[in-house]
Amino acid sequence: MPELHVLSPRESGEYVAQTSQDVKVCWDGVKKIVDKMYPLVKRKEYGNKNWKEHPMHPSEMNEATIDWIFMVDTLNFSFWAHSEEEKCRVRCRGQEYTGYFSLCAAVNRALDEGIPITTPSYYANITMDDFKHVFRSDSKNDFPLLEERYKHLRETGKILVEKYNGSFVNCIPQCEKSAVKLYNFVASTFPSFRDVVSYQGKTVSLMKRAQITVANLWSCFEGQSYGTFHDIDELTMFADYRVPQALVYFGALQYSDSLMAKLKASTLFTPGERQEVEIRGCSIWAVELVSEEVKRRLQEDPDANDTEECNSIIVDYFLWDYAQAHRKDMEHIPIHKIRTIYY
Repeated sequence: MPELHVLSPRESGEYVAQTSQDVKVCWDGVKKIVDKMYPLVKRKEYGNKNWKEHPMHPSEMNEATIDWIFMVDTLNFSFWAHSEEEKCRVRCRGQEYTGYFSLCAAVNRALDEGIPITTPSYYANITMDDFKHVFRSDSKNDFPLLEERYKHLRETGKILVEKYNGSFVNCIPQCEKSAVKLYNFVASTFPSFRDVVSYQGKTVSLMKRAQITVANLWSCFEGQSYGTFHDIDELTMFADYRVPQALVYFGALQYSDSLMAKLKASTLFTPGERQEVEIRGCSIWAVELVSEEVKRRLQEDPDANDTEECNSIIVDYFLWDYAQAHRKDMEHIPIHKIRTIYY
């Protein structure tokens, strides 16, 4: 039986937005984000280099950084907690981190201790005791889905050791500087990255972790060397639970009353559930519209020049950073809660 056609993330976002029942993409909200973001892009205050500015992200453009990025994105999922008291906290280099950056902190802490946690030949055979030591929390709360993280890290490491000479570096050249080929390669080669679901009669792909791996390479290498991709603008945003919150805050997404009631009740969604896919898919499409409108303004602005750029990756970075910086302003907008390895 032939395999069903899988829509790309961009095609998936458009299809979900067209058929969604409980989530609506709103142009007025899209324009609010554009109005907020456009001056920053034009002044080059926001772009792909912003990723490297965080102290927990690597800044060196070398092969060790590539394995750092891939290892971290192998475990880049499910960091939310029901309350501040329930968060996993990790101290590294004099600072305490939560959420995604607690993962980065745990990895960097291990490297500082001489543990080669980003080396595939090491983590392919890591014991559970050693894994728990690396990802120990400085609060009473462990990382969520610890068993799943352990399983998928070992699985990924074994594939790299057995097929790619023990490094993700060796996976990049065969994708011919194509971002699309690389994220599809990642999703097809490493099972835990295959973020694909059935929705309204079609197979849609959302590909949060596969795409963010490519985007992080592009950002860290500043579009050069291993970060050179001729089709980087084909990537969409990375559909998670934090960026949708920002999109609702700006009015770019609108939830139905019944969906908002479920969110406020802290209902735990299941992966692939219709409303969960609608939140993620409509988020992708809303960000596509933001990116396209920023590009249109750049093209029509006589004061803009060719060095200013925008794509859905940069919009995602902006919205995620904005949500982090304005958490208190967004407290009235609940995130959708789900335990999944995909985001």
